[in-house]
Amino acid sequence: MQTAIPCLILRGGTSKGLYFRAEDLPSEQRLRDRVLLAAMGSPDTRQIDGLGGADSLTSKVAVISPPSRPDADVDYLFLQVSVAEALVSDQQNCGNLLAGVGPYAIERGLVQAAEGQTEVRIFMRNTDGLATARIQTLGGQVDYDGDCRIDGVPGSAAPIPITFADVAGSSCGALLPTGNVVDLIEGVEVTMIDNGMPVVVVRAADLGVRGDEPPADLEANPVLRAKVEAIRLEAGRRMNLGDVTAATVPKITLVSAPVAGGTLSTRSFIPHSVHKAIGVFGAVSVATAVCLPGSVAASVAVAPTTEGEVSVSVEHPTGEFTALLTLVDGAVVSAALLRTARLLMSGQVYVPASVWDGRQ
Repeated sequence: MQTAIPCLILRGGTSKGLYFRAEDLPSEQRLRDRVLLAAMGSPDTRQIDGLGGADSLTSKVAVISPPSRPDADVDYLFLQVSVAEALVSDQQNCGNLLAGVGPYAIERGLVQAAEGQTEVRIFMRNTDGLATARIQTLGGQVDYDGDCRIDGVPGSAAPIPITFADVAGSSCGALLPTGNVVDLIEGVEVTMIDNGMPVVVVRAADLGVRGDEPPADLEANPVLRAKVEAIRLEAGRRMNLGDVTAATVPKITLVSAPVAGGTLSTRSFIPHSVHKAIGVFGAVSVATAVCLPGSVAASVAVAPTTEGEVSVSVEHPTGEFTALLTLVDGAVVSAALLRTARLLMSGQVYVPASVWDGRQ
């Protein structure tokens, strides 16, 4: 016997995940997590007995529920399902899967489609932030076709512009959790920042690498990995995140001078493997650090203007990510980005009844 659970699979940005309505999952967290592990096929490096793609970028879940506040249309809870461990984490947000929340809400009738374009206001439960996604709609349906291209995704799709409000300090309590633009950890200068994602920015050269190496080369460097983890653990304590040994945040991003005409180059540990691209909120936090005079990021970047709308091109292993920041009196007051999404599957995912029999 198995339990069937309604589910959509969407590509959101450069990630892919399972999208559920909260009411279709167990309300008790530990049972819900066991169900999601079974749905993904974790723990198993191949995730052969589930829908996961054997990669952290394809082992993600979005849980959608009715809005809990009047200025939102839906609530969005992001859950990272570990591939090789029996672990489900809600300790971070995901801006890539966020790109699929608007289409999901329209597909499931949670938001009524307007003609031409539909705004979906999304309350991000992980970080208590609000995002507004603009979805292309035609004839009451989501229009996924378009000519917008993002690095890390083949082909093109309809653009999904997303703007954010009040994400600074969403996890750590302040944009700069220590109050400093630069701190010293393990003898290395770092900038600890949280503009939607807690990130520790480190100069690649200070860790003995160039910063443009393929992710596999960095992962194969045990000395580098040990140093990165030591910095991450101490940074977690200083960023008001406590003991982060088993947590997925903060991320460590190595920065260096741009090599392809961007603002700066990055390699991000998430937290132990190296991202094939860069996370959406990670990119926003790094881009924000670029705009802080004296920061580690600013020291290697091609500095943008310090007022008005600023475009920061964050290079990563498979291309670049552009974040649009609005600066007033030198402070970042809003952030926006461009993503795409595509519906891949609508149906049911099955989990063993021994895991969950479908009853609350």
